[in-house]
Amino acid sequence: MSIASTSSIGHSNKHSISSVRALLEANNDPAVQTIVVSGDLSDVPTICLMPGKSLLGQANNRPAVRFAPGADGICLSMDNTIMDVDLIAPEDRCAIWNDESVSSFGTLTLRHVSAVGRVRILARGDVRSGHVAVQDLDIASADARGEKDRPHEYGVDVLQGAFTLWNMQADPDVVITADLVDLSAGRFGAPVLGGGIFVSGAGETGGQLQVQHLRTRSVYSDGRIEPGTPGLISGGVFVLYGARVDLVENVGPVTTHGPNDMALDNWGVVDRWISRDKVTTLGPSGVGFVNFGTIGRLQAEAPIETFGQGARGFNVYTGTVRCGDFDRIVTHGDGAVGVQISQLVGTLVFRRGIETYGTVGDSLVKGAVVKLAATALSIKPGGSAECIRIAGGLQTHGEGVLPLEQDGAIGSLHIEGGFTSAQPA
Repeated sequence: MSIASTSSIGHSNKHSISSVRALLEANNDPAVQTIVVSGDLSDVPTICLMPGKSLLGQANNRPAVRFAPGADGICLSMDNTIMDVDLIAPEDRCAIWNDESVSSFGTLTLRHVSAVGRVRILARGDVRSGHVAVQDLDIASADARGEKDRPHEYGVDVLQGAFTLWNMQADPDVVITADLVDLSAGRFGAPVLGGGIFVSGAGETGGQLQVQHLRTRSVYSDGRIEPGTPGLISGGVFVLYGARVDLVENVGPVTTHGPNDMALDNWGVVDRWISRDKVTTLGPSGVGFVNFGTIGRLQAEAPIETFGQGARGFNVYTGTVRCGDFDRIVTHGDGAVGVQISQLVGTLVFRRGIETYGTVGDSLVKGAVVKLAATALSIKPGGSAECIRIAGGLQTHGEGVLPLEQDGAIGSLHIEGGFTSAQPA
């Protein structure tokens, strides 16, 4: 027989399966709550897990579940767990997504899962509550560019990510909670397409997403946005409006490859954001870290480095950062400002300087392309800082580009290492 009862957990049966037919039968059997996949499965049709069911593999010999061409993978409903399996769907389909006809998805748990294809969980339709718990989710490849639902604010639309958790309910009383630990997306030289890690609520006045911990490992993404498209962006790790996060932690590198790809982007409210590894953008008008929301404490413990025209290092356009502590910021490209401040911020510390290579060029700012000089530190009109401390100096290498541009107030400015700029030929 292809289905065999192996044990019981509480009052629920635990069954081991080794065929597609057995998987479908176990899922449809209300007496079975835990399905254990004992071997690789191929040409699997879309599976909708019934409420309360779990799909498990074996930690020491994880099975691969390969879905049929053109098919999505596993649809979660309520109180489902997926653990210790590899799910392989077409890159532009969902390896995991959720049923929007339930009033609550209870607790959805993903643990030690690798995937080809997107992981997308939406609070939409009838869904008005739920908790998402993720531990060790690796999305090797995915393509989110075809998703038409995209948040819009500040003159731009945002591509969804390989991992997307989005409370789309307009009702502010709808609150989704989550704990998201050790998420990774893409590979070095083979990024996911679209965004990387995407978490969002429904705007400033809509449904909220409350995340206790968002911790990412390696993230490599490429929005593949057509050059010269000002109204579209993507992000490697993106906290959007309506999302509140206690702690964002990037323990692996975050690299974006294409035009308008932000590496780290915040539109929400984050108590503490720690970036422990290098942050890199490789396309024009990318930004290493851009803030439109509120961050209590920001720590960038490794360099932020950008390559490409208009690819800035760190920006605060809206909202504030109360305290920022940076290792080093370097940009390579015309119009690639090192640090640009357009709002009130608190204390910013740069431990190994700010350096730019470039002159004047086009850069995407709030959905419009503008001319910028590759200034190391730029305080724009309306921008101000309580205190800025820089060790390692301000250096510009583009002819005629000043290290410091100050059109706003700085309460206290301390620079060790001086100012260096290119001399006219």
